[in-house]
Amino acid sequence: MSDAADTARRCAKAMYERDEATRHLGMEITEVAPGRARVRMTVTGVMVNGFGIAHGGYVFLLADTAFAYACNTHDAVTVAAAADVTFVAPARAGDVLEAEAVERVRYGRNGVYDVTVRRVGDGVVIAEFRGRSRSRNEKVIAEAEPDGPRG
Repeated sequence: MSDAADTARRCAKAMYERDEATRHLGMEITEVAPGRARVRMTVTGVMVNGFGIAHGGYVFLLADTAFAYACNTHDAVTVAAAADVTFVAPARAGDVLEAEAVERVRYGRNGVYDVTVRRVGDGVVIAEFRGRSRSRNEKVIAEAEPDGPRG
């Protein structure tokens, strides 16, 4: 495993241990590599709206989570500066969704990431998401260590 791949894996592990929202919603990080991440989530009954389809906020949350894991693979605490989503098709209770985030460009402390959310099984695209990130002067892995150095 390359140093960059090892760093990406360690960053994801450190983040996941502190990520209450992701764990609470049963999200699973299925893949992580430098500038990339895949996250899965099953749509539950409490995630559907009055039309019987997955609430857009949950679909956005899944995409945003994959975005967060992808942009934090370089061991610099990185947060969202902006994001937008296009909903393409509905998802329903019981559907397993997977969001794949890919880094498009990093420049200075900024980055642009694209995320595609697909239904597992048939591969139907549910949403397309674009996130813009901003890195802070802190380390992801060091933050996970109780006595580790700070930014």
